[in-house]
Amino acid sequence: MPLIGGLHILIALLCAVHVVRSGQQLYWLFILFAFPLLGSAVYFFAIYLPNSRLDHGARKAVTAAARAMDPGRDVREARVVYDVSPSAQNQMRLAEALLNAGEAREAAELYEGALKGPFANDPDLRFGAVRAYLECQRFDAALSHLLALKAERPEYRPDQVLLLLARCYAGVGRQAEARESFEAAVQKYGSFEAHAEYSIWALATGDAATAARLQTEIDRQVQLWTHVSRQLNEPVMRRLKAAHDLARKGG
Repeated sequence: MPLIGGLHILIALLCAVHVVRSGQQLYWLFILFAFPLLGSAVYFFAIYLPNSRLDHGARKAVTAAARAMDPGRDVREARVVYDVSPSAQNQMRLAEALLNAGEAREAAELYEGALKGPFANDPDLRFGAVRAYLECQRFDAALSHLLALKAERPEYRPDQVLLLLARCYAGVGRQAEARESFEAAVQKYGSFEAHAEYSIWALATGDAATAARLQTEIDRQVQLWTHVSRQLNEPVMRRLKAAHDLARKGG
């Protein structure tokens, strides 16, 4: 047991060195030594990992694996940090953790509060707020922020912005524009997510022919997935299955 305790302190010390060298806020030192194990885990996932040289796919894989082992950890860790220092950055981090955990309503409230502060035009903040509003079916608010983001930062996550835009158009009943945006996302980016979201929309609107056409490519991509790919795409796949089940019942 003393060895394990010493290891916790050693890890906290290594994180503390990174705090000082990278110019992070000094309150992290308090968190690290007040809560050696939990504080180090929070620091690793909240600060070190997002700024490391790991590529985006590797970071997503690590995050997905950690979330699978302990689904509530992201929210718990984000709350600890936010309770210690309720900054706008930590507010956004907690909102994102809640959104990823399926707590869209609370996430939307946090994003809404952050949007009234000095970081109102921050693209990550707006992007997160759009996702939360969509999940809460606040389509008008989502569309307003998304159009502003697209106009001000056209280079920001263009593939994901285009898909969210299509879903917003669908939510406010602008189906022709939704179809155009979905089709553009499929043609331009060709990702599984683009095909799946388009198929979900097609099934919901009764367009079985488009859904069938998209399913061919979806099946081809799914066959190439690794275990990690399945974990990362599981939420969208679950929604796609629900759309198919609902379409069959409707038929």
